[in-house]
Amino acid sequence: MNRARKQHPYWLILVAVLGILLSSCGFPGMVSTTQQLPPVKPTPSPTPLPPARLPQDDGRHNNLTEWWYYTGHLTAKEATGKLRHYGFEFVIFQVLRADLPPFYASHFAITDKSKGTFQYDQRRIMSPTIARNDVKGFDLHIGDWTMQGYNGQDHLAASMQNYAITLQLAARKPAALHNGDGLIPYGLAGFSYYYSRTKMNVSGSIVDHGQMLQIEQGQAWMDHQWGDFLTLASGGWEWFSLQLHDNSEIMVYYIRDASGKVLATYVGYVDASGKDIVLPASALHTTILEQWKSPHTGFVYPSGWKIEITDKRIPITLLIKPVLKDQELVVKQTTGNVYWEGAVTVEGQKHGKPVTGDGYVELTGFTKKRQKAPGFS
Repeated sequence: MNRARKQHPYWLILVAVLGILLSSCGFPGMVSTTQQLPPVKPTPSPTPLPPARLPQDDGRHNNLTEWWYYTGHLTAKEATGKLRHYGFEFVIFQVLRADLPPFYASHFAITDKSKGTFQYDQRRIMSPTIARNDVKGFDLHIGDWTMQGYNGQDHLAASMQNYAITLQLAARKPAALHNGDGLIPYGLAGFSYYYSRTKMNVSGSIVDHGQMLQIEQGQAWMDHQWGDFLTLASGGWEWFSLQLHDNSEIMVYYIRDASGKVLATYVGYVDASGKDIVLPASALHTTILEQWKSPHTGFVYPSGWKIEITDKRIPITLLIKPVLKDQELVVKQTTGNVYWEGAVTVEGQKHGKPVTGDGYVELTGFTKKRQKAPGFS
């Protein structure tokens, strides 16, 4: 749980990474290790900071925290002609602290929409390679899990028991630089760069229980965020990346403190031409329709939403439903936390006309201490 999304759901608030013990919990981007590492104090953002530059900034950076985050939807065909449908999540985090080697953690998940199952895996590695600003894109490896890309032409490969993906992605729209220049200053809390590729075509293959299937149709959403910023510790967020079938995309998130109070709200809309429009938070109204209690952790998550955007330029009402209730990741071995991130369906109205779509939602901070999912306003 970009998601945005990454500000993003992994995001704004994250990461005093690696300064916690293996037994502790955090957010996506907060990585645990078996040893206590040097704490990092928040420092004022340098002034002025240059804007994000693409494609130069596709590659790795020498900052405290960085990640490349993909979610998407795939349709593959069996030899018999039968179609199968999947959702996927694949992320790699990079963490730099003091003079220690770079630390990498990764999550890979498949939502098998046809079978009604959810499966995930996780990996981590301390790399002897010094992180750097890549000259041309990124080339990341955690064993045979790989992530490569430059200028919106990306390649992903990951495998776990029962499932594997080998995917080629091609951006259909320019990257959306959040805040206009891709720069989010936090003052004393540091700074972050963040952009999204909200619509990427996907080709390649998926292996499903030993059977290789070619991708007939696929679309993905990619988030890249990096910077020197710290975490608020015990908060959380709800993040939505919605790809509508009329060739527009919406990103919505709420960031909350430990009590559930909303600290920040974001509403972004990308039109069919690729123009990124930030809408006022006052135009967003979200209602939780259902809740779901995890049988694995006992955490209670919202599970179904009604989102209304009342801005006159883009009036929208959407119903968002999880493809599966259980899309929870317990990834304490790599990033020390638990979160829900899963495929959703979208239907509703836009400008008074019917619209449908697909999406992903990320939910963090729903620990046992918060046994009731709060409503949005």
